Amino acid sequence: MSDTLASTYAIDFGTSNTVIARWNPATQQAETVKLPALSQVLSNNPPVIPSLVYVEDARSPQILLGQTVRDRGLDIAQDTRFFRNFKRGIGAGTGFLPELDGCPVTLEQVGQWYLHHLIRQLQTQDPSLRSLTVTVPVDSFESYRHWLGQVCQTVDLEQVRLLDEPTAAALGYGLGDRSTMLVIDAGGGTLDLAVVKLETPQTGDRKPLGFLLKWGSKNLAETSSQRPQLARVLAKSGQNLGGADIDDWLAAHFAETQGLPISSLTLRLVERLKIQLSSQEQASEVYFNDETLESYELNLDRDRFRQILEQHHFFERLDDALNQVLRQARRQGLEPGDIDAVLLVGGTARIPALRDWVIDQFSAEKVQSDRPFEAIAHGALQLSQGLEVKDFLYHSYGIRYWDRRANAHGWHPLISQGQPYPMPVPVELLLGASQDNQPSIELVIGELGNETSRTEVFFDGDRLVTRQTSGNQPMVQALNDTEQARRLANLDPPGYPGSDRIRLLFQVDGDRQLRVTVEDLLTNKILINNRAVVQLS
Repeated sequence: MSDTLASTYAIDFGTSNTVIARWNPATQQAETVKLPALSQVLSNNPPVIPSLVYVEDARSPQILLGQTVRDRGLDIAQDTRFFRNFKRGIGAGTGFLPELDGCPVTLEQVGQWYLHHLIRQLQTQDPSLRSLTVTVPVDSFESYRHWLGQVCQTVDLEQVRLLDEPTAAALGYGLGDRSTMLVIDAGGGTLDLAVVKLETPQTGDRKPLGFLLKWGSKNLAETSSQRPQLARVLAKSGQNLGGADIDDWLAAHFAETQGLPISSLTLRLVERLKIQLSSQEQASEVYFNDETLESYELNLDRDRFRQILEQHHFFERLDDALNQVLRQARRQGLEPGDIDAVLLVGGTARIPALRDWVIDQFSAEKVQSDRPFEAIAHGALQLSQGLEVKDFLYHSYGIRYWDRRANAHGWHPLISQGQPYPMPVPVELLLGASQDNQPSIELVIGELGNETSRTEVFFDGDRLVTRQTSGNQPMVQALNDTEQARRLANLDPPGYPGSDRIRLLFQVDGDRQLRVTVEDLLTNKILINNRAVVQLS
């Protein structure tokens, strides 16, 4: 089949729901895809695929997913074969998970099974599928992006790209050239904010950029008749906060006030209450416990719902995320009044109290919320239509050192959050040997996260639970802490403490790879010349 007829798709893999979109070459428009038996279709909503997995056999593996799980009632069964909210635990260092069919199961495996099944069904439905864009949360660590990259590398596709979810949402609303937008993406697992400016560059290369995982021999976007656009990311911030947390808060509220047991079924019921309150002032559900023969009438109104959100500091966390992204924007010369539109994305963005909070910060005329589910997947398709993305590093990066005073490892900052790439000027660092007769130089690069959030994932009985914890120390994720990866070069002659021995030059290239040059100051030899050591996010 010729490249001009090849199909391009985008997947917005969400904590609660997944949306798939396809670029229609005939209409030159994005359209949401419905997959038979997997998609949930509700009135006034686009088709979405619930991010649910039920493992029938872990050895084969044989799984059920999406709406099929709900149709068979498997999402309310007391069964460790059922997985929801598994996206939140990918790359988060999951605790104990039970074995299934004698096989250890990880959330990374569950996520891979889920995405592989979706992509295979897409390929069956449309054999011309060649190009795919997958979106990622702003606050995801490199381990999540690396996992997603590995999943995409194992599928039979010519081109695969990754794009931040808020950036995709800004493109999906399509408000025109030179529009400066604040995207608030409140989904099931994450809260992402980004300030994105869309413009038409004076000169543009039609080659799609972004984070490219695979690239075929021919540019599939060359046949597009669209004018190239530039999406310039000016600021972004994110937190592990979403609809799954709110469901847990509501379930805990009814457990405390009415003695309601917390289970997969009751979480489903409180989720229904939350959804009802998006369109009405009061909501009610009935729960019947078939073991104790007790029934519970669950009632909730918007005022009480808002109080529960306040008790859990929901709006304070919104304030923190907004202040962080606005501070970054000011460093780019952008004031809040310069924002042309505020775009609400994600199922949690439909909560009236969240919308009221946004209107308190910005004028109601700027707030748009008519495409909460489709905007990300539709916007991600723009990468295949000649769009160029200019971005910056979301996290800071540093090198590990031994702090003798604290008798523990510490992290020396190397590259700051917000650094545009490729870097025009390298960062220089001088190091000496740390021990007598040191034979080589080793370096551990770490991704430095925020101090305020950490995701713990564990099983509570039959229920998979994600919990946010806080601490005074920043989250750090080592990117190359293996014996082979952290050893950069041999020292000949060996090194001794007391003086600087090597000069290191660090630089980030256009593909977000951290490159290093190592010079031996004693011998004046270049030990490493511009070698890529880790991939940054």
